[in-house]
Amino acid sequence: MSVHPGQWLIALDIDGTVLQEDGTMNETVIQAVQKVRDAGHEVMIATGRSVAMTLPILERLGITPQYVVCSNGAITLTRDPLAADGYRREFVETFDPSEVLNTIREKLEAANYAVEDETGLYRFTGYFPEGALGTMSEKVAFEELLTARATRVVVISPEHKIEDFLSVVESMGLHKVSYNVGWTAWLDIAPDGVNKSTALERVREILGMPRSRVMAVGDGRNDIDMLEWASAEGRGVAMGQAPDVVRDAANEVTGSDLDDGVATLLWAFAP
Repeated sequence: MSVHPGQWLIALDIDGTVLQEDGTMNETVIQAVQKVRDAGHEVMIATGRSVAMTLPILERLGITPQYVVCSNGAITLTRDPLAADGYRREFVETFDPSEVLNTIREKLEAANYAVEDETGLYRFTGYFPEGALGTMSEKVAFEELLTARATRVVVISPEHKIEDFLSVVESMGLHKVSYNVGWTAWLDIAPDGVNKSTALERVREILGMPRSRVMAVGDGRNDIDMLEWASAEGRGVAMGQAPDVVRDAANEVTGSDLDDGVATLLWAFAP
């Protein structure tokens, strides 16, 4: 792929950005994304979702970017017409989850745990809401979670408020992994030094896109690194409903997901 003058790399989060909280994707968002794509810009997805939960969103948006960032940066897909679903795993980052799982379990005995492997299979123990882990999941004993290489560890603890949960997590000193806290005391733990921004920087370098022509849009704590990365020389845009810590990482703010803020942003970008 060759970069033409004026072309931008635009990375969009999914939940709370192109999708509303209830899973709705409005036609105005689809039209705005496709208009920017048709203007010659590289519009891609950078999400915490697994591969299996990401590819249907590409179909709904009607886009086929060269690269897709999944699992908070642990998996990067590349377009491949020979692959069954049109994409194959190009870069995969994994880690041994046993130490971090044992550490967290000492502090959060009543929490629920899941480990995602590089195929997208979640092995979990405890309770997860229906659909939260996608369709590829199996319930196992906690000890089985310790045995496979992980692209991500997920911990949820419904009995904690998000602020209290974050305090507990920070007190553990999880310096060997990167972590982000999402909705309802949901903790995503990724391989050390891996997040959406590290994956996007790799993509940017491969594409040869200048740092000044990157834009990233998101709303969650797992978007903070991505927004800081984009804001350094380009445009980091927080959704209007994002918490203050996320808005502080961006250099712009658009409307909320309920107001189709990403569409407003993209219509102005490519009027």
